[in-house]
Amino acid sequence: MSRRRVVITGLGTVNPLAVSVPTYWQGLLAGKSGIGPITLFDVAQYKVRFAGEVKNFDPTGIVEPRELRRLDRFTQFAMVAAREALADSGLELAKLDPYRAGVILGTGIGGIDEFSEGVTTLNAKGPARVSAFVIPKMIANAAAGNISIKWDLRGPNTTVSTACSSAAHALGDAMRQIAYGFADVMVSGGSEAAIAPIGLAGFINCKALSENNADPLHASRPFDKGRDGFVLSEGAGILVLEEYEHAKRRGANIYCEVLGCGNTADAFHITAPHEDGIGAAGAMTAAMHEAGWNPTDVQYLNAHGTSTPLGDVAETKAVKKAFGDHAKKLMISSTKSLIGHLLGASGGVEAIACALSLKHGVLHPTINLTHQDVDAGCDLDYIPNVAREVRVTKVLSNSFGFGGHNCSLALGAV
Repeated sequence: MSRRRVVITGLGTVNPLAVSVPTYWQGLLAGKSGIGPITLFDVAQYKVRFAGEVKNFDPTGIVEPRELRRLDRFTQFAMVAAREALADSGLELAKLDPYRAGVILGTGIGGIDEFSEGVTTLNAKGPARVSAFVIPKMIANAAAGNISIKWDLRGPNTTVSTACSSAAHALGDAMRQIAYGFADVMVSGGSEAAIAPIGLAGFINCKALSENNADPLHASRPFDKGRDGFVLSEGAGILVLEEYEHAKRRGANIYCEVLGCGNTADAFHITAPHEDGIGAAGAMTAAMHEAGWNPTDVQYLNAHGTSTPLGDVAETKAVKKAFGDHAKKLMISSTKSLIGHLLGASGGVEAIACALSLKHGVLHPTINLTHQDVDAGCDLDYIPNVAREVRVTKVLSNSFGFGGHNCSLALGAV
């Protein structure tokens, strides 16, 4: 079977900057931070008291109000973002063969807050008082399942959970479902809602988070000397992927093409990246190979760029391994500098940023980059603080996760 072309025709998001794609894009280009104090629960006893919360979120209109009680926050995020993406795509779902349209989503944790509350109820009141909705709300595949039910999408339906690379892996899997003829349309991306007492405490105690409570707006500062950890965030990034001829026949608005996906494992440590970046470099190389690109073809890289002391250095080393001398000519930025780290959803919101850059010819900045850490080897062009108007046609988007999972997506202009 010959490989079919896959394009992106719909975008939807819920994230700390915005609850719609146009507002998200405006915030990215303006260099606006979505980070602030945590309001979802009392954080007085916590060492870190800020995060990237979704603001002004309203899930009504997706399901009946009484049904919202049966959906965890991460599923609600995914469904709202999916609604926007499907509307943006212009697809007439009633005219689709439902068995040729599917859903593949990523989440690193799923319904962690629901699980935590269930355990609290169990310990305080006994097993008979645990809600019957605990399991269907907390399971990682709840978002994909509910999206397929809501929009009658009966094709391939799976959930990927590879920590912070989940959404990127999901997009790569969705691409191949279409490329090799198993579907014509796929809803894909990721969703996460881990700003919960147990989630925050866990990340604090494994020393992963920034502790800059005094200045949350500037806490996420990838590749900067002052970085001290990532900022925990929540939200969803959902995209509609479609077979090129299918999209072309109906006159769809095409953002870009999905050309490759590289997957590797560090096989090194459960939380720390390989210090030499060899796994990440392999993922980028594999994505370029599938896309049919040479390293010198790539103009822009959306970095994983978490703002951790080890991660940013390892990723920079990986870029240098994958691109050689071309690394110095590559333009790079970190979306996480603006919205923090959405864990398993990050690859989705970052793929949206890449798609918009390819469509509009503007690259968003890495904000809070005031003292670039050249002493540690972070000496590349990270597009500091100001958006850059430049037409690009070939980009990579990196997502790396706990467990040593590495994923790189290759996206190109159409």
